[in-house]
Amino acid sequence: MNAVRKTVLVLGATGSVGRHVVDVALEQRYTVRALVRDAGKAQQFSKDVQVIVGDVTRPETLTAAVDGIYAAVFTLGSDGGGKVGAETIDYGGVRNVLMELRQKRVRIALMTSIGVTNRASAYNESTEAHDWKRRSERLVRASGMPYTIVRPGWFDYNGPNEHKLVFLQGDKRHTGTPKDGVIARRQIAEVLGGSLSSASATRKTFELVAVEGPAQQDLEPLFAALDTDIEGALDAGNDVANQPLEDEPRRVRDDLKAARALRPAAGR
Repeated sequence: MNAVRKTVLVLGATGSVGRHVVDVALEQRYTVRALVRDAGKAQQFSKDVQVIVGDVTRPETLTAAVDGIYAAVFTLGSDGGGKVGAETIDYGGVRNVLMELRQKRVRIALMTSIGVTNRASAYNESTEAHDWKRRSERLVRASGMPYTIVRPGWFDYNGPNEHKLVFLQGDKRHTGTPKDGVIARRQIAEVLGGSLSSASATRKTFELVAVEGPAQQDLEPLFAALDTDIEGALDAGNDVANQPLEDEPRRVRDDLKAARALRPAAGR
């Protein structure tokens, strides 16, 4: 008799990283569930993928998506959506899924961005994308779920020999260019997928880049070498404290309070 496979929900499954996450999770022998807004886009997936039509901005469409899942991988992106998209998708999508979980204990892998703590960049000032992604990180930490937060560098700017993974902490690279670090989309997916079964990756936040050299086959030493986020803290331990909670919008503070109230009960 075959063992029952754990189900992984991929949010942003049709995106440029999400598609790779679907492939990686299948290779890791998970049952893969993809949330898509447009059923027509589901044709890109193999018949082995469970497809749920829904929208992270509409909580009423998420119930079936989160039912019985072991893990959720967030690869949401609101590129081109401006401030509204950053709040409703990058942040609101994470909030809505967490709220729908309703105290279920689910493994979380969240992709945000290198430079997420850089509030003074022209990019953040025009889109607030960094601020909203950082708020999504805070929601995940507040939720009490076991999590890994990955902040990748510039997608697919790596050269043909740049595949050696480097995990950084403190988010200190703020040029807003590929000089901050580069990484292949497929490797982002492999790190997100690999975190789901790694105890060493739990409660870790890090920037992900690649340098010259071959890719490592074993991610465990990289996960194990990272500092663990402080229990109960909203930000990663090495991050600059430049987004005070008391200055946050009331709706954000209310969401954090709601996330803390939904922390899984002991043993669940």
